[in-house]
Amino acid sequence: MTAAGRPSGDRLSIGAVLGRLRRDFPDVTISKIRFLEAEGLVQPARTASGYRQFTSVDVARLRFVLAAQRDHYLPLKVIKEQLEAADRDEEHSPDLRAVPADGLPSPEVFVEQPIRRMTQEELLEKSGIDASMLAELEQYGLVRPGAAGLYDSESALVATTVKALANYGIEPRHLRGFRAAADREVGLVEQIVAPMYRHHDAETHGRADETVRELAALSVGLHTLLVKAGLRRIAGK
Repeated sequence: MTAAGRPSGDRLSIGAVLGRLRRDFPDVTISKIRFLEAEGLVQPARTASGYRQFTSVDVARLRFVLAAQRDHYLPLKVIKEQLEAADRDEEHSPDLRAVPADGLPSPEVFVEQPIRRMTQEELLEKSGIDASMLAELEQYGLVRPGAAGLYDSESALVATTVKALANYGIEPRHLRGFRAAADREVGLVEQIVAPMYRHHDAETHGRADETVRELAALSVGLHTLLVKAGLRRIAGK
């Protein structure tokens, strides 16, 4: 990086990062980026003279944090715990792809990712919950082990999120509606694509996969918009 603070190679100054983020997050400021760094959500390198040097991975991480706050209203504690859980499992990190300008999920978010299987002990260690809370998560259908009794990396992220919600007095039993709503959305998608999957040709299966991703993005996007509208009513806006 030069003395003027310009990016060197694939490294970006904090000003350059701000320019990239503002296209999708108009309210972000340099102070906000510094705050997220202070909270440990991003850790840019520093030059000998103290200038920050951000990589494309740092920018993607910031986009993930900002989108999680804006679109899902997650507190930083929850976001940080999700990222830390992913950092411990580098092969299955969260999707840090660019967020669309309208803040709604794109079909690409639902492209199937490799899933790591884990034992109960591994899930407890990764998520930081205890066996008692895991039993509650299973009781209310928030986490479901596979036929061999193994869990997957997404279950660990669910457990991490539920643990963070518990800090606000929200217990697994309060989250049954989330499971029921998700199952209803999946059931609606299944009605549409099941006939396509019954075909044996690869082209039809490919169209079915694409349809699933598009419907999932629309469904989650609608849910996000309805939650936003409800929260505005709560705030009297």
